[in-house]
Amino acid sequence: MKIFAKIRWVASILLVFFIVLITNLIDRENFNRLSYSVTTMYEDRIVASDLLFEISRIIQEKQIAVLTLDTLFLENKNNKHNQVLNQLIEKYSLTKFTEKEKFVFNQLQEELNSLKQKERPNTDITDAAVINSFEKINKNLHELSKIQLDEGRRQVFISNKAKDTINFFTQVEIIFLVIMAILLQIIILYKPKEEN
Repeated sequence: MKIFAKIRWVASILLVFFIVLITNLIDRENFNRLSYSVTTMYEDRIVASDLLFEISRIIQEKQIAVLTLDTLFLENKNNKHNQVLNQLIEKYSLTKFTEKEKFVFNQLQEELNSLKQKERPNTDITDAAVINSFEKINKNLHELSKIQLDEGRRQVFISNKAKDTINFFTQVEIIFLVIMAILLQIIILYKPKEEN
């Protein structure tokens, strides 16, 4: 075998190696994006939605107690509900926020703190300001739940795009490998005519 033919063989093999390596690196990056998107969907969207639901449930119980003038609830259970609310808010604050979500969450925290101030003993819980606080809190909770939905939808789009890219490159790799196998067969089986 001539030196030029050996160089051509080595170059061909290196070309195949680098193409497979590059497509593999692209696949790995897309797989990481897909994995991150799925993790984010669970940790920062589904868990956050559950926390919002629990916060909303507690707020509704407090609101019903205020509207029905349930003094037993306010005297006996309200402090416990406030402690649970603090824990839920703390857990929610550990999730990743978008800019809008951070702004609405800060408003929610301010309004919850304001409500706690208004619930202190010797204050009129039927005051319009207390009812207004509940309305603002419910509005913030609604906005945060819509943000969870929108961000979850965005993460699904990102994961679907990454999955489609992985599938595309997998198909390209298969086609490339088939073409390379055919070319190798041609090179191996091809015998040039010898000159006399």
